[in-house]
Amino acid sequence: PVLRLLEAQLQEQRREHEEEMEALKNQVDLMQEELEKQQQAFLQTMQLSPEVQVEFGLQQEITRLTNENLDLKELLEKLEKNEKKLKKQLKIYMKKVQDFEASQTMVPVERRPHERNMQVAVQRKEKDFQGMLEYYKEDEPLLIRNLIT
Repeated sequence: PVLRLLEAQLQEQRREHEEEMEALKNQVDLMQEELEKQQQAFLQTMQLSPEVQVEFGLQQEITRLTNENLDLKELLEKLEKNEKKLKKQLKIYMKKVQDFEASQTMVPVERRPHERNMQVAVQRKEKDFQGMLEYYKEDEPLLIRNLIT
């Protein structure tokens, strides 16, 4: 079983390596074709007059910048869409936090799950009376000390 598993892993790695090599070969071929095109264009521009060479160079630079701008616009749109999604998620989480905090202020201090070990027995004169106490978490030790004294 272990040998078969290792063989399967080795075959999978070999297959992935072959696919990666094929992709890299294709990429090299495309780059070679692009290089040949650029060399042909360069040789043609060298035969032109200096004024035409400058104009041709400017046209190529304009084309390059236009393509770069289009890529940047696409990236910007993608980032804006992601920002909207994150803001929406943030609103949802903020609402959940507010709902949780509101529900925590409604639960009496003695019944909170994370504070069960700190229950205090209090005698009440009126059995029907129920009170609420709202406080900041950092004031809790002071509040408990004052309740005990």
